[in-house]
Amino acid sequence: MAEIALKGNMKVKTLKSEFKKAFGSTLRVYKSVTCKGAFADDEATLASIRAEGAKGGELAVKGNMQVGNFEKKVAEMYGIGVQVANADDSALADNSVTLVSAGK
Repeated sequence: MAEIALKGNMKVKTLKSEFKKAFGSTLRVYKSVTCKGAFADDEATLASIRAEGAKGGELAVKGNMQVGNFEKKVAEMYGIGVQVANADDSALADNSVTLVSAGK
């Protein structure tokens, strides 16, 4: 089963690359938890863009996790807004599908 681990020292570009490789879908990472405004810098680490007060840590993500649950968990742990899009990044994935399904 597809799985990745998020860590605070992971760069945004590494996260997006591993996410695409594991699940086939595209990950959009934003500077704010609201997913409004600018995308996060690809060279930034998750810890460096983490919202003040967010605890961080390590998060294991499996392919059978629902898109909405994944987005919410990342927001809770890191204070970072993420959205899952389809494989060609043309549309956002439905929150009720799994991460693997979103990439198909």
